[in-house]
Amino acid sequence: KLRDILGVLRDSYCRTTGIEYMHIQDPKQRKWIQDRVERPHAKPEREEQLRILRRLNAAEAFETFLQTKYVGQKRFSLEGGESVIPLLDAVLDSAAESRLDEVVIGMAHRGRLNVLANIVGKSYAQIFREFEGNLDPKSMHGSGDVKYHLGAEGTFTGLDGEQIKVSLAANPSHLEAVDPILEGIARAKQDIINKGGTDFTVLPVALHGDAAFAGQGVVAETLNMSQLRGYRTGGTVHVVINNQVGFTAAPESARSSMYATDVARMIEAPIFHVNGDDPEAVVRVARLAFEFRQAFNKDVVIDLICYRRRGHNESDNPAFTQPLMYDLIDKKRSVRKLYTESLIGRGDITLEEAEQALQDYQGQLEKVFTEVREATAQPATVQTPDAQAEFPVAVNTAISTEIVKRIAESQVNIPDHITVHPRLLPQLQRRASMVEDGTIDWGMGETLAIGSLLLDGTPVRLAGQDSQRGTFGQRHAVIIDRSTGEEYTPLQYLSEDQARLNVYNSLLSEYAAMGFEYGYSLARPDALVMWEAQFGDFVNGAQTVVDEFISSAEQKWAQTSGVVLLLPHGYEGQGPDHSSARPERFLQLCAQNNMTVAMPTSPSNYFHLLRWQVHNPHHKPLVVFTPKSMLRLKAAASKADEFTTGQFQPVIGDATVTDPAAVKKVVFCAGKVYYDLEAERQKRGATDTAIIRIERLYPLPGAELQAEIAKYPNAEKYLWAQEEPANQGAWPFIALNLIDHLDLAVGADVPHGERLRRISRPHSSSPAVGSAKRHQAEQEQLVREVFEA
Repeated sequence: KLRDILGVLRDSYCRTTGIEYMHIQDPKQRKWIQDRVERPHAKPEREEQLRILRRLNAAEAFETFLQTKYVGQKRFSLEGGESVIPLLDAVLDSAAESRLDEVVIGMAHRGRLNVLANIVGKSYAQIFREFEGNLDPKSMHGSGDVKYHLGAEGTFTGLDGEQIKVSLAANPSHLEAVDPILEGIARAKQDIINKGGTDFTVLPVALHGDAAFAGQGVVAETLNMSQLRGYRTGGTVHVVINNQVGFTAAPESARSSMYATDVARMIEAPIFHVNGDDPEAVVRVARLAFEFRQAFNKDVVIDLICYRRRGHNESDNPAFTQPLMYDLIDKKRSVRKLYTESLIGRGDITLEEAEQALQDYQGQLEKVFTEVREATAQPATVQTPDAQAEFPVAVNTAISTEIVKRIAESQVNIPDHITVHPRLLPQLQRRASMVEDGTIDWGMGETLAIGSLLLDGTPVRLAGQDSQRGTFGQRHAVIIDRSTGEEYTPLQYLSEDQARLNVYNSLLSEYAAMGFEYGYSLARPDALVMWEAQFGDFVNGAQTVVDEFISSAEQKWAQTSGVVLLLPHGYEGQGPDHSSARPERFLQLCAQNNMTVAMPTSPSNYFHLLRWQVHNPHHKPLVVFTPKSMLRLKAAASKADEFTTGQFQPVIGDATVTDPAAVKKVVFCAGKVYYDLEAERQKRGATDTAIIRIERLYPLPGAELQAEIAKYPNAEKYLWAQEEPANQGAWPFIALNLIDHLDLAVGADVPHGERLRRISRPHSSSPAVGSAKRHQAEQEQLVREVFEA
């Protein structure tokens, strides 16, 4: 009957759930949703009702307990949005029932402690100790972080006893910054389990705030990854905790769209809007969302409409800015009370059962709290720098001549069915001959590093804009068939038992793209994971990832990463946006051996550096300022024996000096300016000048520098030469740190200002000039000044 049809449709779309799915172009997906939504919804089984109630009891009692015991302490409570807990419970229960391997969660601070306690399984005692400030100094690492940023791992047990691993990624206060990190972690775990397959047995679950989901651009960047070959994770379940306010900003101030979730329409994700006061509908939607993800390997969004009972944090008064809203909230009963009344009213449970369940949970919290309070408090400790005297360590990174030849041959041993572009073929042939004639260039040096690591059993992942070919046409790691468009990766066919190589052209993003590789590196410590900027100048689009994760995550969260950033850098007259990767910013972030920053000047040293990054025992990020014009500079080429002997050289001394006693001037530099200086020295015949290259800027190689300085006992002048302006480049760091090694090597009887002099472009607010002619004049003047100083 029409009345029955209308009744089903009203129940499906006009009660406590609203669904957007008509924007999805695939009719199969639309019909799949329609078939499951447009039908009568059975009441949950009694056991599931009790589980929902228990989860709501746990969520509310946890928040009430903390509010009572730790008045005024920030915790960013979940009150008003407690249905998140049964929602996540349903998603994880479905994942466990489907025999997935793991669920990884990323979320901001709102409700994070509740999720840690009631979903991930972090112990109440540990959380209470963090509130008390009663932490064991032996278990602390570095500076630490506030309790609502910390991650955790645990085991989740489902309704029928199935178990699944669950983890919550650590994150900073920068909203949505964890999104691409979460996806990278999930993809890495999937690659380990499925060896690059499409089983997608690791489920990413991302929790968002309504204002952040609409307002932060990294959300769109991360969504855009969801169906890309290099980034897909088989679908993410997104949960927007929509409390209808962003700190103090109302929705009309926070977005231009109708819904906070409208950005997800761009990837044709279904969007389920559900009233948080109806926990049974919330659970039903959660299970449906998971099923959709499993069926179509696509992202799905749940917009949980709820409210925030307190201010943005517990010391904030929201009535100042939302007085009408909080008049309503103050009178509103909690979702736990509403659901309890509903169950009792329907006769599903008795009042006694409901009260007993809540009392049992409150008693458990009280018992743990008493134990924590009675424990002996540990005295607060002052943070001291990490004493990692062995970092960085020297590692033998040479390879055999046989491996060099095998990798070189792979560049021309192309299957007959692959038609190489006629203009590319000579470049590949030159690579094969470089080994014999001793002119190995940068691209071939990198090829030898990657190929040898694959043969060592180390997986390699490289992603970036145009990384398959290389921004400057130097790499061609992936060859595209001229006739068919088929891809062929020569380094993937070195041996039958080699590790896997994946080279991906990334989406046009820095923030999410770098974040993804950082996340990937967390879960794949066995792999060389590299993110490459198209030009190093664009790395500042990912500054949040650099500041909050790469440079400081080990100190804050004891979270280690070996991610490598490849940042093309160098002044060639291409203007202010194609010259500088801002080395000064990275060096300012360096402390406590948190990362390695290098600017190698030869293909062989770059080769040894990449291999060192894998084989050294310390797991730290590596920032490499890579060349542009130097890629094909003949003077910068390396001989084959530089790859079959030796190791990474943090300092390269001056091998052209025949009489060290005659040297009156020592010039320190980093990067390609060395070749300009060397050419000028040869032109002038300046035998009284030694040029020392600092290849590793951080940690500054003190012992090696002192040894080089000591070779020139009669030196009277020490210069630092750089292409960058005086306020940029390595100089701000060098000026503070190199002087100490000079003092140790030759004594401190000369004032610092005279001891080490800077030769560079003048101070500038812009990295470089826009005119190529003016650039050339500046460069010539800079080089001339070094020898006339």
